Amino acid sequence: MDRIVSLYSEIFTSLERALDGVIPLLARFVFAATLLIYFWSSAMTKLGDGLTGLVLPSDGAYAQIFPQQMDAVVYDVSQLSVFHWLVVVAGTWAEFILPMLIVIGLFTRLAALGMIGFVSVQSLTDLYGHGGIAHAETLGAWFDRVPDSAILDQRAFWMFLFVTLVIKGAGALSIDRILSRQVFGTSVRPA
Repeated sequence: MDRIVSLYSEIFTSLERALDGVIPLLARFVFAATLLIYFWSSAMTKLGDGLTGLVLPSDGAYAQIFPQQMDAVVYDVSQLSVFHWLVVVAGTWAEFILPMLIVIGLFTRLAALGMIGFVSVQSLTDLYGHGGIAHAETLGAWFDRVPDSAILDQRAFWMFLFVTLVIKGAGALSIDRILSRQVFGTSVRPA
């Protein structure tokens, strides 16, 4: 029995070492294949007109991020504060920049941490700002037979991808790996 356990351990320890950079690379690929366009499309809806749209978001951006505050001011953005503008602009830029950093593997751990914060705020806004908390099918439940609720089920998978990238780094085929080798040489384990 000891020989079987030892053989099992040797095989899978070797496999884990050999594929160490592949798991985060696959996490980045899955993110790009499933969520990149989702986030970029969402960010596009927040842009205002022309080049100034990067700093002058659309009214819809405020309605998406601050739904209750927009209701309170009868959708007159001029009644909102600089804080609201700053959050909307930062959120819009984050939806473009953080996903791209993850896909190309640059500052991946920080970008994944940023996405964890972003998705947490997004989920809270969906639940409390847009009223999703009142709809069981939107909130969902863990350990049930229905795996497709928008918040608890889907976003748990998203978070798992981000946590994997925070812990493991960008993996193979990343700018982080190239920078790590240039700065620290090949003797240091790359990100």
